[in-house]
Amino acid sequence: MINQVLRKEKKFLLQQQEFFCLKDQLARVLPGDPHNGPMGYRVRSLYFDTIYDKDYFEKLDGVETRRKIRLRCYSPDSEFAMLEIKQKQGDQQLKRSLRVEREDAIRLAKGDYSPLLKNSGDREDFALECYGLMNKSCYLPKTIVEYQRMAYLAKENRIRITFDQNIVSTESSFDLFSPNLIMNPVMDKALVVLEVKYNHFLLGYIQQILNGADRSEVSVSKFYLARQNAYRTHL
Repeated sequence: MINQVLRKEKKFLLQQQEFFCLKDQLARVLPGDPHNGPMGYRVRSLYFDTIYDKDYFEKLDGVETRRKIRLRCYSPDSEFAMLEIKQKQGDQQLKRSLRVEREDAIRLAKGDYSPLLKNSGDREDFALECYGLMNKSCYLPKTIVEYQRMAYLAKENRIRITFDQNIVSTESSFDLFSPNLIMNPVMDKALVVLEVKYNHFLLGYIQQILNGADRSEVSVSKFYLARQNAYRTHL
């Protein structure tokens, strides 16, 4: 089955003190993600880009309609990963996801996209789209990004609020399932990325809590930060 989500997405940068304050307030009125632990849960993504880094430079240039392609897992022990295309369309984000088994994800991470050809049913069209796009535009694995996420949910308007911290990356290995990746921080560890995702509109009582952060919306991309770090390192 193809999972498709179209929603608005806003991002903010918080200091640790703001994070703890907002998290505690949201926890009183919203259920946490079932995967939340004391420190949230781990998210690890392998991002692809073209041979000339088209997606990175489109983000740098602020191109209105752009995409990111990634493989995502939540543990090195996972038996599967999600192949995702995330597209920015004005003030909305469209995310489409396809589950791929671990063995196939390993091949994709090595730049072999042939496992996408064996899909069938409602998975086939999206898998073929990914295969065609990644081959035609010469997409290659570029960076792995990992962070800790704490998430809160509201079923109304598919609201999802996440706090991401300890964001690190590597370009020395593209082994998505390795337990021993050597990662480097991509931003100040004192900062936390707040993401607010919803359909239609944000409920008033949630908006009131978030207003307490007194922050302006920012354009924060973990993929962009990781690639920017790499470009600076190579200069």
